[in-house]
Amino acid sequence: MKIRFNEDAETVARIREGLRKKDGYCPCRLQRTEDNICMCKEFREQIADPEFEGYCHCRLYYKEK
Repeated sequence: MKIRFNEDAETVARIREGLRKKDGYCPCRLQRTEDNICMCKEFREQIADPEFEGYCHCRLYYKEK
């Protein structure tokens, strides 16, 4: 298993700027809850799933099998 950034540098820069503006909360989520702090709970659960391969919700990270 490997977690990496999206290969599109423009996407990574845009999302990281959003994270800075929202104090580390996922820029794709409206609620500022602990579950939405990057790396969000949804993606941490996907990481734990050995069958999952793909991007997190905001497409900043990619999990490879």
